[in-house]
Amino acid sequence: MSKVRVRIAPSPTGDPHVGTAYMALFNLIFARHFKGSFILRIEDTDRTRSKPEYEKNIFDALKWCDIQWDEGPDIGGEFGPYRQSERTEIYREYCQKLLDSDKAYKCFATPEELQEMREVSRKLGTRIGYDRRYRNLSADEIKKKEKEGLPYVVRLKVPLTGTCEYEDATKGLISCPWADIDDQILLKSDGFPTYHLANVVDDHLMQISHVIRGDEWISSTPKHIYLYEAFGFKKPTFMHLPLLLGADGKKLSKRKNPTSIFYYRDCGYLKEAFVNFMTLMGYSMAEDKEIYSLDEIIKEFDPKRTGLSGAFFDVKKLDWINQQYLINTIPEENLWDRIKAWGMNDAYMQKLMPLCHTRIKNFGDFMDLCQFFFINNIPHVTKLLCPKKVTPESSAMILQGLIWHMEVDDNWGKEGVEEASRVCAEVFGVNHKNIVMKILFAAITGKHQGPPLFDSVEILGKDRTRARLLDAITFLGGISNKKMSSLKKMWDKKDCSEMVKKEEAALTT
Repeated sequence: MSKVRVRIAPSPTGDPHVGTAYMALFNLIFARHFKGSFILRIEDTDRTRSKPEYEKNIFDALKWCDIQWDEGPDIGGEFGPYRQSERTEIYREYCQKLLDSDKAYKCFATPEELQEMREVSRKLGTRIGYDRRYRNLSADEIKKKEKEGLPYVVRLKVPLTGTCEYEDATKGLISCPWADIDDQILLKSDGFPTYHLANVVDDHLMQISHVIRGDEWISSTPKHIYLYEAFGFKKPTFMHLPLLLGADGKKLSKRKNPTSIFYYRDCGYLKEAFVNFMTLMGYSMAEDKEIYSLDEIIKEFDPKRTGLSGAFFDVKKLDWINQQYLINTIPEENLWDRIKAWGMNDAYMQKLMPLCHTRIKNFGDFMDLCQFFFINNIPHVTKLLCPKKVTPESSAMILQGLIWHMEVDDNWGKEGVEEASRVCAEVFGVNHKNIVMKILFAAITGKHQGPPLFDSVEILGKDRTRARLLDAITFLGGISNKKMSSLKKMWDKKDCSEMVKKEEAALTT
């Protein structure tokens, strides 16, 4: 085997996802086992959503998992820079090569035209939304449109007939008709590349030997293979791993599950147990061994033992593994020190003192008042989550509205939660104090009384707060996909009062 070089390329557009740790671990294990290099590359081409603080969160989350890279934005390396936003000139040069060789073309489709194409595609039941109407413009037509100052994107000129075939290291031969592949946008109108162009160019220039990624990228691989061939690049070995699945058997989604790495860190899981659990998702050790260190799996790693089907993210399994580590790696005399370091250290406890100082009659009241800060599973009660004859579904929808509002500006602090509560009261047409606040209080604390709520949420932090809202929604019966779609449309119009009224009417009948 030639020099092994693998990478992960997360986007700094949100919380560090458990899927990032999952994929990073397999790339790291593969690289270390074969004495190769593991690269961290930041794919920050989404200029509206990428933020420096999200990039820092990626670094912090991976380091908590004991994942260390050999090259990356923070430590440099021979093949830098390692942020795509610092490589835009490179992508434009390569994109021009595709235009010159007639492997790509300039597309002047307007948003209105694209919407029309999507509607036609939906009615016809076709997979391709873009109808390729600008694929064969003459040089004179292109010059004329450019002279008029019309914006354009650059699209890949995918073959219209034939089949793309490639060998996947885990799944074997995969084939896909070119007719099912769209003319992918490579360069956006703002001059920034899409993932597809930047990914292929960077993997080639950084000499990536193996592309190890999730199954969701299988459908995009033909586009990448065509780009490799169009550029005359040597293709890497592709290795697609099973997706992380939730309890419902569907792709693990932050809509239903806590997916931030920080959530599991802040809930008191040991990083060694978390890493052990994540490697179990797509791999099986010999003799079905389930408890092992990262060094052990690196030493014994065999690509042939990589899973083919989806991997269930079973929190009960994580709890069991974590308990094994607690019992076998932390002596009794050290347990209290570890618990204190996690959530009962002086710095954390001092944050709680202003909240309980005037609310306790004796020291024994402290734990009753503040226990929700230290537990992961709130004991929900329907009566508390559904005040004043509010139906469970209405309460669930209000909680979902709170999540949506705070996600817009990623503001989960004291001010953000307070603002979200008032906006929800207005949008749903319900009383702020007697309905929204009681639902929110119950979801966060399991009670209707306690320390100041907004200050409490500030201390709990985004990940644990969001998880509690999701957990309360699940406890209330959840929201069906159909109702969620209707709710989102009404939420975007800032008027969900009709949905609450329908629930109230249904309750009375």
